[in-house]
Amino acid sequence: MSEYHIPVLLDECIEGLKINPEGIYVDLTFGGGGHSREILKHLTTGKLIGFDQDEDAEANVPDDENFIFVRHNFRYFKNFIKYLGYEKIDGILADLGVSSHEFDVAERGFSFRFDGDLDMRMNQSSDFTAADILNDYDVEDLFKIFKLYGEVKNPGKLVKLIENYRKENNFETIQQFKEVIAPCVPKFKDHKYLAQVFQALRIEVNKEMDVLKEMLEQCADVLKPEGRLVVITYHSLEDRLVKNYIRDGKFEGGAEKDFFGNVQTPLTSVNRKVILPSEEEIERNGRARSAKLRIAKPNLK
Repeated sequence: MSEYHIPVLLDECIEGLKINPEGIYVDLTFGGGGHSREILKHLTTGKLIGFDQDEDAEANVPDDENFIFVRHNFRYFKNFIKYLGYEKIDGILADLGVSSHEFDVAERGFSFRFDGDLDMRMNQSSDFTAADILNDYDVEDLFKIFKLYGEVKNPGKLVKLIENYRKENNFETIQQFKEVIAPCVPKFKDHKYLAQVFQALRIEVNKEMDVLKEMLEQCADVLKPEGRLVVITYHSLEDRLVKNYIRDGKFEGGAEKDFFGNVQTPLTSVNRKVILPSEEEIERNGRARSAKLRIAKPNLK
């Protein structure tokens, strides 16, 4: 099998899960199956449930009786786990990055390196694409998306170029979009800028922040008392959500405390400091450069 996607922080994820050979585990972002295959090596009679909404990922499903594949968005994973007959599970893994495969397939529209349709759908059965955002969203919403999700420095100028173009034209292709916004792309920083713009569109197309919030809120309900949640993040927005929820039980604002001053959180952090990839791993796999690993378990206080 060709390399669909190189798993990031693989050893650290396995160590963080503390795998019970007879346990029930969930890989919420199956993708190329790299993390899943390693988890399966540690199971005897246990089960691993892999989720992925991308139909391309189904080609990577291992021939293993201990593996169950669910081609669906992980925002509904709690319901699927119960449907499969499991009340509580031993571990959850979520690698939140876009797979190398999705970036490398031009027609998926995730990368500004290629021309193609302005697509960016992780779920290819969805009708909503990046072109719909550029053609139909009002100016205020476009501004918010590029400022919040892309952390773009000049969202006003960017949105003005988009607004002027679409008065008489529709956005359809990546090259077309790049040509329209070229006047606001900083010299010598074009790759970083375009990466931020495309990240913002991808997050909005796939509602990534909403999905992440819904997923995190389900974890404590399905994990056993000593179960583990292992999450890899790649950009500051998603990492902030994960960090805040584990620490405070909320995505924004401070933690709530009870009458005695104890923090009321459904999860508690296992690793005191965020786990980062080694320089050796970054050299082998450039995608690991921005990765951060956080590990949590249910708060039993």
